[in-house]
Amino acid sequence: MNAWNAAESADFRGPLDVTRAATAVLDAQDTVIGWSPAAQDLLGYLPEEILGHHLETLVPAGDAWAEQSPDAALRSSQSRAVRHRDGRLLRMAVAICPLAKVPDGTGSLPARVLVAADLGAHRWWESRQAMLHGLATQSPVSLGIYDTELRLTWANTAYIREVGLPLREFLGARADELYPDAEFMTEGYPRTLDGVMHQVIETGQPVLDLHLVGQLPSDPGTDHVWSCSYYRLQNARGQVLGICEDAFDITDRYRAQRRLNLLVEAGARIGTTLDMTVTAQEITEVAVPDFASLVTVDLVACVLDGEEPGAGDGGVPTLMRVAARSVRSVRGAPNAPPADPHRVEYPPGSLQYRSLSSGGLVREEGTLVVPLRAGGTPLGLVTFLRDTGQSLFDTEETELADELVLRTAVCLDNARRFAREHKAALTLQRNLLPQHLPAQSAVELAYRYLPSDDRAGVGGDWFDVIGLSGTRVGLVVGDVVGHGLQAAATMGRLRTTVRALARLDLSPDELLSRLDDLVGPTADDGVATVAGEDGTDDVTIGVTCLYAVYDPVSRRCTLARAGHLPPAVVTPEGGLSFPDLPEGPPLGLGGLPFESLDIELPAGSLMALFTDGLVEARDRDVDEGLEILGRVLSAHDRPLDELCDHALAELLPDGPAADDSALLLVRTRELDARQVAAWELPAEPTAVGRARELATGQLAEWGLEELAYTTQLVVSELVTNAVRHASGPLHLRLLRDRTLLTEVSDTGHTSPHLRYSASDDEGGRGLFIVAQLVQRWGTRYTPDGKTIWTEQAFPPRYPGAPRPDG
Repeated sequence: MNAWNAAESADFRGPLDVTRAATAVLDAQDTVIGWSPAAQDLLGYLPEEILGHHLETLVPAGDAWAEQSPDAALRSSQSRAVRHRDGRLLRMAVAICPLAKVPDGTGSLPARVLVAADLGAHRWWESRQAMLHGLATQSPVSLGIYDTELRLTWANTAYIREVGLPLREFLGARADELYPDAEFMTEGYPRTLDGVMHQVIETGQPVLDLHLVGQLPSDPGTDHVWSCSYYRLQNARGQVLGICEDAFDITDRYRAQRRLNLLVEAGARIGTTLDMTVTAQEITEVAVPDFASLVTVDLVACVLDGEEPGAGDGGVPTLMRVAARSVRSVRGAPNAPPADPHRVEYPPGSLQYRSLSSGGLVREEGTLVVPLRAGGTPLGLVTFLRDTGQSLFDTEETELADELVLRTAVCLDNARRFAREHKAALTLQRNLLPQHLPAQSAVELAYRYLPSDDRAGVGGDWFDVIGLSGTRVGLVVGDVVGHGLQAAATMGRLRTTVRALARLDLSPDELLSRLDDLVGPTADDGVATVAGEDGTDDVTIGVTCLYAVYDPVSRRCTLARAGHLPPAVVTPEGGLSFPDLPEGPPLGLGGLPFESLDIELPAGSLMALFTDGLVEARDRDVDEGLEILGRVLSAHDRPLDELCDHALAELLPDGPAADDSALLLVRTRELDARQVAAWELPAEPTAVGRARELATGQLAEWGLEELAYTTQLVVSELVTNAVRHASGPLHLRLLRDRTLLTEVSDTGHTSPHLRYSASDDEGGRGLFIVAQLVQRWGTRYTPDGKTIWTEQAFPPRYPGAPRPDG
């Protein structure tokens, strides 16, 4: 047999090779039968030059050798002279120890082994032994040595202490048996212990600082985290002996880092919007799965409406489930929040009920309930739940949960306050916008108003339809840049102002000029404002407006705009245009004039007035929006309500956008010829009688004899004033619409004033008497003069005037 093979099977061969000691195997007669590579390197003999020679070839004859165990032999090695191949005598540490009997095919071969090393290597060995002793007994790092089959063959004191069991109970166990559920968290490596160890053995590349999470055999209910490193063990010839593992328990450090990471993530992810439902969902996304397996958020019902929290029956408020998230499915869908907030009830004695009643957090087993509070006011509850396989909530984790919930409560309270303000602004806006637009003889109309989404807040867009004298109608649409209560309040004041100015029968350009003066910069600070009724000012920057007046008698439409988009006009034949209306500056800049444009609109024409929120979006410019609107309006013969819905569906398919959207559609009408009677009269006294005759005759034709006496008084007074105070031809016109309108026009620009006459005055009572006889009266100016008009109600039994077509 090969005697060296017998030496290779010795338990201590590997460690002796590692120390680079010369090893010689001897038979019972001290003949050299085995020779190690290290012996060849140190003493120079090739195996064929030394095998079969007596021990005295190497070591001169001397005292008998005492056989010892390998450890004892090395510790008690003597300094002796050892002969080199070249004849030199080297001072070396020499020891001899027995070698286990090995079979030779015919019996057994007693043998022993001689180990020789230079004195420096011997001192190195002793220091190495001291270091290994320290690692084995005093090091806080857990050390374990596994053989090539990944079975534990040695462990130091720290390893044994961490496992918590006597070494004899787990020595020889495989790594995956010791930690069956352990898993590495570091990316780029196998996830299991078995996989990492095999990789190190196969490649020889050490693996450093892998984070392993698992549970100890002695503590199966608690997760631990270790920083682990693995090294392949091999001898000088590269033969793999096993694998060494060092591990350091970093559970406390890992948990502290995880808590810090969660707080940082919470600061970045919770409260990104002022939507309470979104904010509630955000804390569940932060906490699952790193902190808990299931998280639910329940808010007090009134909090969702922006109100101050209040108690329900028995002092326990009504809760609404607004968010839930789990590592498993929630309500049938993975990680799905509740479709809509729904009511939840907790029975007396439950953790949630106890938390609501006490106002404090409650912890029991794997459940932790933390109240949402803002300034001592309860907003709701957050429930954290862990699976049975996870560790329970400790004190530090409870404090972390409390901090997460506290941050969430602050964000929720801000969102609640915003919801309250948004609700108030929305209510104000709805109250300030037209609640109902009365039917008009001049136009058929339909409208849509879509507030901005909740993220942007209430805006300042508005529209209006204003009945004017002479059956005319005023059409207005405007936009106050900005959102919130201030924008809504400013919008309401502007709308009221426009209605008041429109009642004065001002032309569109004149109305915008007056409005610009009211919104213009103040003398104090140069900031554009609009005065409120309480004397305060609202800052108004970027107010735009479009105002149009349509006359169904002449079919003329006069328009002017202040920084607003022009309307879209579709003729009865289907031709689309956007009138080249002079733009004019936005309101509030002051000092720049406005111009009007007068166009003719045949009966049945379609006109669309709108704000930029309808046609402009983040992913679409104005021109593209106008093109889409024009395509919708091309179906001009469809009902107006249908056209409005179609326009919103095409331009705002996803519902409310970041800006308000207003759309006002009108289809023009023309008064029936049987509703209008007009005459031209000379500016002389005889015109008064002639005017009375013409009016009386027309009323008889219309079946309105009951109004003849009053109308004669009105015509006499108005024509008389025109003859006295004006020049040029006079015009008398009667309009039979929803009321009887009487108009007298002249070329003068001075308006009569209603006044009380003294008892000795001979005149001045005529207009006062007229005002008592009619419903309304007024004056409107034209480029050629003025028109005084009055309005009388029809008799109760009168069937009414013929209505315009369409």
